[in-house]
Amino acid sequence: MEIVHVYTKLREEFGRQAIFSDRPAELLVDVLPDPSLGLQFIEKTPRDQALQACLDMSEHQVNTERFESDSCGINHVEGGWPKDVNPQEMEQTIRFRKKVEKDESYINSTLHLGSVMEHCNRQNNAVDIYQVYFEDEEEVEESLEPPSAKTINVFRDPNEVKRTVTGLSWHPDSGRKLAAAYSCLEFQKTSKDMSLDSYIWDVENPNRPEMTLKPASPLVCLDYNPKDSHTLVGGSYNGQIAYWDTRRGSQPVEFSSVEQSHRDPVYKIIWLQSKTGTDAFSASTDGQVLWWDVRKLSEPTERLVLDLGREGNLDRALGAISLEFEATMPTKFMVGTEQGVVVSCNRKAKTPAEKIVCTYDGHHGPVYALQRNPFFPKNFLTVGDWTARIWSEDIKESSIMWTKYQMSYLMDACWSPVRPSVFFTVKMDGVLDVWDILFKQNDPTLSLKVCDEALYSLRVQDNGRLVACGSQQGGATLLEICSGLSTLQKNEKSLLAAMFERETKREKILEARQREIRLKERSRSEQSREEEGGREEGEESPDQLIVRAENDFYSVVETELRKRREREDEANREKGVCEEKEVKNEVEASETSQ
Repeated sequence: MEIVHVYTKLREEFGRQAIFSDRPAELLVDVLPDPSLGLQFIEKTPRDQALQACLDMSEHQVNTERFESDSCGINHVEGGWPKDVNPQEMEQTIRFRKKVEKDESYINSTLHLGSVMEHCNRQNNAVDIYQVYFEDEEEVEESLEPPSAKTINVFRDPNEVKRTVTGLSWHPDSGRKLAAAYSCLEFQKTSKDMSLDSYIWDVENPNRPEMTLKPASPLVCLDYNPKDSHTLVGGSYNGQIAYWDTRRGSQPVEFSSVEQSHRDPVYKIIWLQSKTGTDAFSASTDGQVLWWDVRKLSEPTERLVLDLGREGNLDRALGAISLEFEATMPTKFMVGTEQGVVVSCNRKAKTPAEKIVCTYDGHHGPVYALQRNPFFPKNFLTVGDWTARIWSEDIKESSIMWTKYQMSYLMDACWSPVRPSVFFTVKMDGVLDVWDILFKQNDPTLSLKVCDEALYSLRVQDNGRLVACGSQQGGATLLEICSGLSTLQKNEKSLLAAMFERETKREKILEARQREIRLKERSRSEQSREEEGGREEGEESPDQLIVRAENDFYSVVETELRKRREREDEANREKGVCEEKEVKNEVEASETSQ
């Protein structure tokens, strides 16, 4: 094989021309070894040295710049028309169509394309592309994967002074946007540098909020309108109600007057099911529930004072901190209070006193969360103090199911919209718990440490796959739940219905038993009063009572002593009889030996 080296260089850069020729090897210098030089070498003393056979490593931390993305939209309009034809004018388009239809080239192209189209239609009629081939076969259950969740994004408060995420609301249509309300609820902890803004985030872009909401006072809660995804309503720290239309910008379209609003922070506001889609109602710790029409927020359309005495006294009213409204029950709603009582109300009652129907008392602290089960509306979930409780509307004395007391305070909870037996809770230690009550009731199915600060708010997307948690330092963490906890299981509805029915029956039996015990105690106390009344007729003096008690005591002691002496005499008699038998046996044995 011939070895060739190719130079690719300009001739002027070569310098002097190199002339190569073939010739045999030629020895120029031969240096022989000198033995005398070996005598001058000094042997070095051997020395051991340990070496680590690995590379030196160093660790450095680097903050990389975040990649900022921007979303842009394009409006497509109808095209293909000549410049002199306005597609909005019906007459011009009809005139142009008639002109084109008379053209011979149009007729020829239509006839040519007609045969191709006919061939495609015949293919579609011959083959059903939507046919399900394995419809009759039973579905093979997927392998059970362990419950898990992973963090997708964290939306941080862009301001220097961090505030708590007190409210969250998902966009009703796509679920690609998340509205977050930011405020500081700690008493006298607000500062002049604290921002009043709240934000709407795009779930794909955590770097910058998509839109800023600028209220007059920090928002404590907010809610997307389920009928119109462009509108939101929010409750402020100063008690005002504000209404936004995202198409009109960051400023509120309208807000309620201070005089007609709540006197305390608005902790919950919910849109109502109405024909106009403009009705909402709000609750506050001032003890009032107010109904609003966002088209006219100058004053509330209706007012309810949560006075359990049913007198409408605002001084004795219970502070409301959570609300629940179910669209399938348009006249009913429920209110969770600061005192741990859940109040069930009927909006269409004839008098204000009849609007408060009943109460459920089961928590030692404020009821921070209250929600009906989306599949079984008669059962609802509450969170307060260190437990989460599931109630039945029929049982007012006690909840039908509850979690054990946790080590940290529970701040929020909600049901899964796709799995009837799954609900979520968040705690002050930064842990998100996922409970599956069909799987186990004592412990959560999945516990996830979301962050090192307290979690205050929680909201689940409508598809049940994404969960948003709001923290004390202004971080809204977006998590994706595994398919096992976000997919409806086989026979889940029927199994949970049976469980709720069983637990409700058990509580009814216990409630009836408690009622019997109370009746017996009441009758016993009445009897004791009657006996005391009889004694009062022939009442004895204290000295007589003491003498009688001493006589009774001594008579009991004498009776016991007499019984003890009789037992001792009987034992002695039995002992004597035994000794006589032993002597007689010894005598008989001696006689037989002689």
